[in-house]
Amino acid sequence: MPAWFVTGTGTDVGKTFVTQSLIRHLRSQGRSVDALKPIISGFASTDAAHSDTGILLKALTRPLTADEIHRISPWRFRAPLSPDMAAAREGKSVPFDALIAHSRHAVETCAATDTLFIEGVGGVMVPIDARHTVLDWMNALRLPLILVAGSYLGTISHTLTAIEVLRRHNLTIAALVVSETADSHVPLADTVAAIARFANPIKVIGLPRMADPTLSHPAIGDLATTLL
Repeated sequence: MPAWFVTGTGTDVGKTFVTQSLIRHLRSQGRSVDALKPIISGFASTDAAHSDTGILLKALTRPLTADEIHRISPWRFRAPLSPDMAAAREGKSVPFDALIAHSRHAVETCAATDTLFIEGVGGVMVPIDARHTVLDWMNALRLPLILVAGSYLGTISHTLTAIEVLRRHNLTIAALVVSETADSHVPLADTVAAIARFANPIKVIGLPRMADPTLSHPAIGDLATTLL
């Protein structure tokens, strides 16, 4: 069963959009898919349907129940902050060993699933607790990565910095998706071309913004072909 870790160059760059789009595309091809987002901050139980967790469950056509929410996102926090800060506000923490065990268990036990996506939280270096970042999480799992970036002004430097960090840790970037940022004045195609010049041989895919996120897009098919 192929499994990928979906990470980003920062917050709100489109990780969940890319993950749910891949889920929908692969399911339309007859593949069985599962996804996890083990840590989520900014989660409101009264509006769970519009959370990243709810969006993934909808793409998976799974019910929005307490059990399903907990299965996909066992560590949920109300404040829209980094996990360490959001958890601290509630007098909690994310036990790093438990997070790794939970992620590995999903990879090892989803034998009936063709594909598994584990979506991270925030960017590559977001703190999970006082000692660990998302980078440590990815290092422990050693899964191939889908790196998602925005197309805003400044993203080229942010993206190339993230690539450099991941390469220094010998992590495999299976594909890089530049998801178009709303109201960005930087042309998506120009951003993709600039990043691709420095990211070689990583496949860089531009993903135009869509009014309806449930619609399929050729770029997602291209991404799925790259992965599989």
